[in-house]
Amino acid sequence: MASNLVKGTAILTIGLFLSKALGLLYVIPFYSIVGEKNVGLYQYAYIPYNIALSIAISGAPLAISKFVSKYNALGDYATGRKLLRSSVGIMALTGVLSFLALYFMAEPIAHMVIKDDEQDFTVQDIVSVIRWVSYALLAVPIMSVIRGFLQGYQKFEPTSVSQLIEQIVRIAVVLIGAYLVVDVFGGSPKTAVKFAVFAAFIGALASLVTLWFYWKKYKPEMNGLLANSPPAGELPVSSIYKEIITYILPFVLVGVINPLYQFVDLITFNGAMASIGLAKVTDTYLAMLNFLTHKIVMIPVMVATGFSMALIPVMTTYYAKGDQKGITRSLDQTYQIMLFLTIPMVVGLMALSSVTYQFLYQQSDIGADVLRSYAPAAILFGMYTVTAAILQGIDKHKWIVFTSLLGLLFKMMLNIPLIKMFEVNGAIAATIIGYGIAVGVNIFIIKKELNYQSKVVIRRAILIVFFNAIMLAAVLLTRTALYAIHIPQGKLQAFLYLGICSGVGVFVYGFLSFRSGLAQKLLGDKITRFSKKLKLGRS
Repeated sequence: MASNLVKGTAILTIGLFLSKALGLLYVIPFYSIVGEKNVGLYQYAYIPYNIALSIAISGAPLAISKFVSKYNALGDYATGRKLLRSSVGIMALTGVLSFLALYFMAEPIAHMVIKDDEQDFTVQDIVSVIRWVSYALLAVPIMSVIRGFLQGYQKFEPTSVSQLIEQIVRIAVVLIGAYLVVDVFGGSPKTAVKFAVFAAFIGALASLVTLWFYWKKYKPEMNGLLANSPPAGELPVSSIYKEIITYILPFVLVGVINPLYQFVDLITFNGAMASIGLAKVTDTYLAMLNFLTHKIVMIPVMVATGFSMALIPVMTTYYAKGDQKGITRSLDQTYQIMLFLTIPMVVGLMALSSVTYQFLYQQSDIGADVLRSYAPAAILFGMYTVTAAILQGIDKHKWIVFTSLLGLLFKMMLNIPLIKMFEVNGAIAATIIGYGIAVGVNIFIIKKELNYQSKVVIRRAILIVFFNAIMLAAVLLTRTALYAIHIPQGKLQAFLYLGICSGVGVFVYGFLSFRSGLAQKLLGDKITRFSKKLKLGRS
């Protein structure tokens, strides 16, 4: 089962990495086509959309995978199939209702974010882009059911590949559409943004087609298991959905919590900035926070997201069987690998924020400062996702609801006063405080409920931090030497500096990790064999 966790995590993480990487890289040409100001209009559409999407589907894939995994572990494959048949229709209805809700809520939302006549956009601009993006909600919920069902069978590849296909198609439509509108037909960048947000619907359709092909591939195998399953008639549909609903709220909260934090910024940031005389720049600063730097900061979080999606059905199986050793082993493995991979990415972003922002967008001291301040939040985002997944796997759903809402409450209380004091960094500080509280309580509950104590995790976390300190020193020395020779001008030189400094960081951290044996212990047999070939490990 541990190998299933590693394999499932690897598949999901690779897919998420490619998806997130594409989701970041497309911003570079899109930014060039529509300009810095109009990128802000794009994020005004996507935050409400992400909230509606999370409410509509976030509970579905993970809740369904948890339910299906639980009954499959008991040899009851018929109950999971019964759930699939009924949930497709329910999620289709959910998609229609979510679409209608977002479409008609567009104007009230627009009035909440436009606080001053000096802002770059009008209420009608915001209304229009929100309505264009809302069409994607018609297709995505059905897609989520199929992903969740297949994950319950430990089939992680369909989720990973369909996410990647969805992203590729969406980005192609975004870039081709924006280029045609602005550069070929001479249209307005605002029109290009409308077309770009509508691309989410086309990407969702492509994902549905991909999942249909996977369904055909796995159907004979699943039908064979179903043929030997006891009948599902003993468990009525009402009982199935009663159990599913107990899973849904925590899953929804985990999926929607990050967009909710962003939504708090969306409805409070402009007003707070206008009150201190910064209405002219508030749209640009908010775009830097909630879209441009957020895209970068969320890349390290993919490791935790991949773990959480693979961890929930595995943890559920261990918990259903009462396998305490299996639970402890999974927790040890998850914490260590997540910290091992996430911390160096965050440290690298902080050290190289200036050239990273210059390469992806343009040279901007403010943008670089926002990225540097925001990067540490990625560790908390990842820890929240993983700790919430652990609590979901052991059926401690009420605690997830409590800690999620507690952290969000602190964000809401602190956001306006901190923005007035520290501008953009105030919004970042409120987010870090909110997530820090939620993660701290989650860890306490996990320790208490599972009697979980692991000195090996603490020891290796200290070792990881020590290696990162050495890596940081090497990167900063390299960056200082390069800047002493020549300050980078333009994207190409920024990319060159980014590549050199990142290469030094990867080499130093990798060398220390392999030489100490840490990488081999955390990443398994294949890495051990690889290190022996290169003679990097301990002799």
